Amino acid sequence: MRPALHAEWTKLRTVAGPSWLLLATVALTVALSALALAGESYANADAGVDLPKLSLTGIYLGQAIVAILGVVVIGSEYGFGMIRITLAAVPRRWTVLAAKAVVVGGLVLATGTIAVLACLLAGRLILPGHGFTAAHDYALLSLAHGSTLRAAAGSVLYLVLIALLSLGVAAAVRSSAAAIGIVLGLLYLFPIIAAVVPYPHWQRHLQQLAPMTAGLAIEVTTNLRSLPIGPWAGLGVLAAWSTAALLVGGLVLRLRDG
Repeated sequence: MRPALHAEWTKLRTVAGPSWLLLATVALTVALSALALAGESYANADAGVDLPKLSLTGIYLGQAIVAILGVVVIGSEYGFGMIRITLAAVPRRWTVLAAKAVVVGGLVLATGTIAVLACLLAGRLILPGHGFTAAHDYALLSLAHGSTLRAAAGSVLYLVLIALLSLGVAAAVRSSAAAIGIVLGLLYLFPIIAAVVPYPHWQRHLQQLAPMTAGLAIEVTTNLRSLPIGPWAGLGVLAAWSTAALLVGGLVLRLRDG
């Protein structure tokens, strides 16, 4: 396993694409959060604004960059035919996929932590100037608050799981374009389909199953009873999606490319 990890780390470290995607994840996530924060004010806000969730708005965009990264890690090797060299060097297919998952997951964990902390810092600096102060019953954002810490840690884990989901899908379909389309469809189209379903009962069930809707419940810190699924349970749903994608990707990799 160690040689496989070293090989995957070397490939990602020496290719420019993944590095730019990681930088873009931080930059775009923080930028969108800052825009959302700048556009909100106490005077025009509804009662009980969820400040941690508002500060983490950028995750909606950052997840797309992370998804592309997860796809590129293996999809580019299929596109350029380099996968043959990888599998010749490490014949055990499950080891190859596991090594890619560990390296990508670790990089996204570090990158996601930076992005999330920067988003919360932006919220801490911007929100008081827009009227969200203790005088209006809004505490300053702090990781010392259990709900804020849960939203922050959960958001980082959310990004890691999105990367692993994308890696598994790309391993299964072998096409970067197809894999990106599938993953982004699951993330962004699934909630739209759920929203237009005319039956509230089925709408709620679809929201509970949608990777993004369920997974991002981890960011919510107020009115938890109104959620279709609990924060940690929702993250568990996304973890199930990611695990299933990796299992399917690993099986396809073993059976088709063995």
